[in-house]
Amino acid sequence: MNKRELAKFEKLLLEKRKQLIAEMEILHEQSSDTMKNSSGDLSSHTYHMADLGTDAQEREKSFLFASKSGRLLYHIDEALRRIKDNTFGKCITCGEEISNERLEAVPHARMCIKCKEKEEQNKSR
Repeated sequence: MNKRELAKFEKLLLEKRKQLIAEMEILHEQSSDTMKNSSGDLSSHTYHMADLGTDAQEREKSFLFASKSGRLLYHIDEALRRIKDNTFGKCITCGEEISNERLEAVPHARMCIKCKEKEEQNKSR
């Protein structure tokens, strides 16, 4: 992979990273607001049990989204590290080049499509 392609993917990864961090900050703010509301800090009225359940469900959804976003952020950071190490674009399993089409769709991809398919098949068993 030449320097121009690496720079293109680095820029793409950095943009995705920035968007992801912004989304995680919004999730954090929303979960903080929900925590204040459910604790009654903003109101002197007691909440109905259904309202408390809804708040708990919203907090759980926010946690799951943040957890998924955190994993994606880790993979993006690892891809950026591979760019610096000059190992970006090479499959970690077989060592073959990962196609540009795959990297454009999933810029943090660690495996070529063949190895990823094998991994998915092994997981489903």
